[in-house]
Amino acid sequence: MRDKQLLERIVSDPGVMVGKPVIKGTRLTVEHILNLLAHGATVVEILQEYEGLTPEDIQACLLFATKSLEDTTFVPVAVESA
Repeated sequence: MRDKQLLERIVSDPGVMVGKPVIKGTRLTVEHILNLLAHGATVVEILQEYEGLTPEDIQACLLFATKSLEDTTFVPVAVESA
């Protein structure tokens, strides 16, 4: 699936989840899906938990996050203490 087609799955509407990017037709935010993945949930587990969600929806969240960070010049990184 092409980037444009994937990104069309992500929408933002001020009336839905305070305008946060969501998977089209749902109230599932990109942030929520990324948080699930970051905390160890698998794609299979997420798909089982949220009926109607597709692997492409999760892929769209990852692509959206990647595109959102492309123009970022500074990203805070935690400094480890010795």
